[in-house]
Amino acid sequence: MDISIHASFLPQDDPEAALAFYRDTLGFEVRNDVGYEGMRWITVGPAGQPGVSIVLHPPGVDPGITDDERRVITEMMAKGTYGSILLSTGDIDGIFERLQAGDAEVVQEPTDQPYGVRDCAFRDPAGNMVRIQQRQG
Repeated sequence: MDISIHASFLPQDDPEAALAFYRDTLGFEVRNDVGYEGMRWITVGPAGQPGVSIVLHPPGVDPGITDDERRVITEMMAKGTYGSILLSTGDIDGIFERLQAGDAEVVQEPTDQPYGVRDCAFRDPAGNMVRIQQRQG
């Protein structure tokens, strides 16, 4: 079977802050920016990898979500426990410096983990956990 991940979804509650983080700080390309009824869905991805994207979407707009569920999503985003993504790089220390200089919220400085990776972690402007690992080999 030939299957791959095309897009992952992360909530965003401030499109301009999301753009500043993913485009300007991380250096991702903007692939699509769609507005509808005052909301925006922004698709970004790493340069040179057109088949891999992150869709930054308004939280709680999926059909069938109740007001109570929407409230829980908003609360979880505020605490930073709703969305997360794992990225990889060949230069964890360089990426860490770039993110730290861009005023991203540092959760963990680059650390050698007991399970064999070196990684760091940040929160994006919506509170999503962005963990970045150093590629091995």
